[in-house]
Amino acid sequence: MINQLDLEGTPREIGEKHGREGKEQIQVSLESYEKLFYGFHQISWKEARDRALDHLKAIEDYDNELIEEMEGVAKGAGVDFEDILTLNSRSEIALTGRKDRMFSDGCTSIAVSAPSSSETIIGQNWDWRGSQIASLLLLRIKQKGKPDITMVTEGGIIGKIGCNSAGIAVCLNALITDKKSNHVPIHLGLRAVLNSDSLHEALSKVDGGQMASAANFLIASHEGEGRALAANVEVSPFGIDVMAEPNGVVVHSNHILSSKLPERLTDLNEFKNVDSLIRKLRAEQLVHTALANGEMINENSFKKWFTDTFNYPNSINHFRNPNVPEHRRNETVFSIIMNLSKKRILFCTGNPVLDGYQEVE
Repeated sequence: MINQLDLEGTPREIGEKHGREGKEQIQVSLESYEKLFYGFHQISWKEARDRALDHLKAIEDYDNELIEEMEGVAKGAGVDFEDILTLNSRSEIALTGRKDRMFSDGCTSIAVSAPSSSETIIGQNWDWRGSQIASLLLLRIKQKGKPDITMVTEGGIIGKIGCNSAGIAVCLNALITDKKSNHVPIHLGLRAVLNSDSLHEALSKVDGGQMASAANFLIASHEGEGRALAANVEVSPFGIDVMAEPNGVVVHSNHILSSKLPERLTDLNEFKNVDSLIRKLRAEQLVHTALANGEMINENSFKKWFTDTFNYPNSINHFRNPNVPEHRRNETVFSIIMNLSKKRILFCTGNPVLDGYQEVE
């Protein structure tokens, strides 16, 4: 089972415990990204650190407590602050380089709410390098004046995929585009969403071009008694596009869906039609087939969808394909299902199987 850390206190105290008790996972992350940055883009770790520092002023202006927490992680792990900042800027650093050498984590995200389901459920398969399984941490964070957070992340990264006690949950779909800025890295934007008490607060944290690069944040908000909404929020350095469906079914993979964002950005996903698009269409087919059959959508529905192997190995349950270029050899590293109505989280490490999910205590 994934290593779980219970973190509480000031941002610096939260960070120090993350660094101290997650030191092994942080080292895996540091070694993995040093190799990946150089292997794909010939970027040295020193150059990567310099690029991460370009975001420092924007982060300080955005939320200085994020700086304090990263400083705490560095102190606890016995590494430099710049190393932790680089991990939290890894998507922005990975964005640069030749189009045919771009690398990105992939994933398939699904959320359902009324009227398609009486419960609000959101989840995803996160696809990346299989070696990063060894970097995974489950963080349970208690912060003064903010919601409690349950989050799955890579060691050293303080924002990723999870939910909070205010009924907000977020999943991440990477997007590869041609532009970035020196604004706030998207992983810190994810943390800001999870620090939020409401959907409008979460959206305010990513709107207005505050994010340094493009990504999709699938955000669900559950306030109880039928008050719920899930939406794809494609963020970018030029603003956001919020997309929801009247039937309450929201799906995303790894290409831009917005009609607005391409006015300023170019989608560089070279395998959109043979991978990302098929996963999105298949996920929608699975959800709507269940609805057409009159099935009650629940956690078991998500398990079936996330273990689906149609179009193997580039399936929703993604497997490593040795016949494609190195930068595309991703696989499902973890699967997470968050039932916001029941305040229940199910998690599976590696390629998911129906009986492989465990409830997060």
